[in-house]
Amino acid sequence: MAIRNLRYGDDEILRKVARPIETIDEKIKILAQDMLDTMHKYEGVGLAGPQVGILKRIIVIDLYEENTQYILINPVIKKAKGEQIVDEGCLSFPNQYGKVKRPKTIVVEALDINGKKVKVEGKDLLAQALSHEIDHLNGEVFVYKVEEGTLETITEQENKK
Repeated sequence: MAIRNLRYGDDEILRKVARPIETIDEKIKILAQDMLDTMHKYEGVGLAGPQVGILKRIIVIDLYEENTQYILINPVIKKAKGEQIVDEGCLSFPNQYGKVKRPKTIVVEALDINGKKVKVEGKDLLAQALSHEIDHLNGEVFVYKVEEGTLETITEQENKK
């Protein structure tokens, strides 16, 4: 499909609450595929509507393992248990990383791309990705959740060492 432009850093759309999707039409299906393509191009694990400038409640996640690709519409966290401190980054904040407290396990209810209700139970990386992307739908970005003193910027030069 198409690669969408990412929104970065201080772009105000990243701080706005996304609106529910009322109808899953062809435009939403194209958006979902574009989001997957964009996420894969930039080697991300997840992407939310606001990150491509669309204030709609849609997220995509790919853990790059068999059967771990998700398109979730209007996702809602129903249960979160435990906690894990994870190293986290974000496509909207390139080269920035920090430690964030996320749930260890999570249960999310949403609609799939065909409008069918689905329940996703995630742990570890999937729980982290679901929590991170749903935060985006609520106008929350990871840099505000980073544990004090752990946010750092890693340049391309440092990555190659």
